[in-house]
Amino acid sequence: MFSLMKTCINYLILLLSLSFSNAFGQAVKAEDYAVKRFRTLEISSSINPATYSYLSTEIGKSKSQFGDLVIIKMNTPGGLVTTTKDIITLIGKSDVPVVVWISPEGASATSAGAIIASSAHLLTMSEGTNIGAATPIGMGKDIEQKDAKAKAVNDLVALVSSLSESRGRNSKAFAQMISEAASFGAQEALDKKIVDAITNTQVDLIKFINGQTVRIKGKDVVLDVQEGASVVEADMDPGQMILDIFSNPMTAYILFMIGAALVYFEFQAPGGFIAGAVGVVFLILAAIGFQVLPLNFGALGLIILSFILFILEIYITSYGILALAGTAALVFGSLFLFRTENAYMDIQLPLIFSVVGAILLYIFIVGYVLFAGATKRKDRKKFFTSKDESAHISKYIRFEEGQHYYQVKVSGETWNAKSSNRYEIKDKVKVLDQDNDKMILILE
Repeated sequence: MFSLMKTCINYLILLLSLSFSNAFGQAVKAEDYAVKRFRTLEISSSINPATYSYLSTEIGKSKSQFGDLVIIKMNTPGGLVTTTKDIITLIGKSDVPVVVWISPEGASATSAGAIIASSAHLLTMSEGTNIGAATPIGMGKDIEQKDAKAKAVNDLVALVSSLSESRGRNSKAFAQMISEAASFGAQEALDKKIVDAITNTQVDLIKFINGQTVRIKGKDVVLDVQEGASVVEADMDPGQMILDIFSNPMTAYILFMIGAALVYFEFQAPGGFIAGAVGVVFLILAAIGFQVLPLNFGALGLIILSFILFILEIYITSYGILALAGTAALVFGSLFLFRTENAYMDIQLPLIFSVVGAILLYIFIVGYVLFAGATKRKDRKKFFTSKDESAHISKYIRFEEGQHYYQVKVSGETWNAKSSNRYEIKDKVKVLDQDNDKMILILE
């Protein structure tokens, strides 16, 4: 009996010890996070590689030791699932708190936007906004294959359920956004614990953030907004803006179709290289937009292609089309280069514009010299300008009606000529006149 009582007391002591240790651990776990700077980003287009590049760059610049907190102001119709998952992973790996704010009034976080919102450490909405309708679809239409649709839906349901549970939100409501395309207004979302608060202004948002407890990499922290905390607005740079346009799924599809048509035309009428070269530029841009081609590889491919186009311009008369395509490829490639999460370098815009400007200046000077040499005439109404100049006999053609017909070279150009005299190959003869009707030179 005494032994049994002793055993019960030991178990009681053990349970009390565990309870105190857990309580003590929780108390130690929740540390203060001093917020000294808010970095505000804005998503107001589709979710695409440009969005990921933008968020990756700005979140990468945010440091926990500097007290940074990232606010993503969101208004998006959705986008690519692959990019969405990359952004979720980006937020999950972040050392700084990430807050998603669906704003302003009339904005929405639908489809991919709702999935990204579920991963935010804090999620708020403005009045008059909505979130949801995240059922996956194909290119502009529903997924026709039942198995493929079920697979995509179940994958996303499991993803948002897991994310919302980890953030302490209503996982069932987020799952309904995927499986039933459910959409919720701001007040309903707050009532169902989909969002953490309704905030209509940035001041309201910052007040709400102060004192909130969030979980970052498995560790609870209490957000403590410091007095005088600064607000820094970070916009997309020019390269990301251009990439945002090309990465729109519909734009990428149009670029692909144009590029494929130009390449097909090149195969049907080979030899010009103009349609094919321009088509390849479109195809690379489309591949970047579809995320078939990694951004850095695509950018490098555009830069290499640009110099190929510049070389082709020397040998092919394209009236500047190849040079323009090469310039566009060089600019886009330079702007897109070093856009990955692990890239710790970038090309500054002044350098890009200086290089492109120097190349264009060189092309302009060379083109001007060639054009000036080809159009230099003593009389612009006549087809030939070298009257009284010397011609070199390169070929004897025939004798007809008292005239000897030759092929001659004058100033590097090859012409037909005639003369009453008989000359030998490589003889040097003076040009007397020309027959404008028959486009033939008259030799002495």
